Amino acid sequence: MEPSRVLDLKAFVPAKDYAKSKQFYLDLGFHLNWGNDQTSELQIGEFRFLLQNFYAEAYAANFMMHLQVEDADRWWEHVTDIQLAQKYPGIMAKPPTLQPWGLRVLYLTDPSGVLWHIADRRNA
Repeated sequence: MEPSRVLDLKAFVPAKDYAKSKQFYLDLGFHLNWGNDQTSELQIGEFRFLLQNFYAEAYAANFMMHLQVEDADRWWEHVTDIQLAQKYPGIMAKPPTLQPWGLRVLYLTDPSGVLWHIADRRNA
């Protein structure tokens, strides 16, 4: 017998400073669907993740999220226009570059050190 149909899949993203991380994602363009003092659901487009009020340095330092977009350059413009790196000192934000595996990736860390790959695939 097969299991029942899958309805959703979300990652639990760690937060060292839960309020600061939540604001970071709101500033980046995510919308808060719901939240309490332990967990919040953040959404962009049709995609969601759960921000959790939990932090372990080794876990956060090795946690990565991938966001596939139409145009990584426009995302880079957005990140620089809203001055995300200035508002959140210590985060890493690198403009999109073509990677050997064929994606153009903008690398961005959140205030907890979670690494985001915001990527597009350009037809050569």
